[in-house]
Amino acid sequence: MSITTFSSRQFNQDTSKAKKAAMAGPVIITDRGRPAHVLLTFAEYKKLTGERGKIADLLAMPGIEDIELEIPRSRDLAQPADFS
Repeated sequence: MSITTFSSRQFNQDTSKAKKAAMAGPVIITDRGRPAHVLLTFAEYKKLTGERGKIADLLAMPGIEDIELEIPRSRDLAQPADFS
C-alpha cells in the first residue's frame, strides 16, 4: 500500500489522477502544506469503519439454518400498573 500526497491545487487540477492513486492506497490532500483530507476507495472506507451488514442480509447467510436458537419462555407475567 502506497501513500500519495497531493496539494489542494494538484487535487483540483487532476482529480482523476488522485482517484487512480487511491486505488493503490490512501491519498493525503494538503492545504497550505498541512494534511487536510484523505481520499480512499469506498472498499477501504468500509474496511476502516467496520460497516456491518443489514440484519436481513445476516439472517440470509448460507448455513444459518443449521444454527439452533433456543429462546427461553419468560415466566414473568404482566401485572397491572399501580398509579396510586
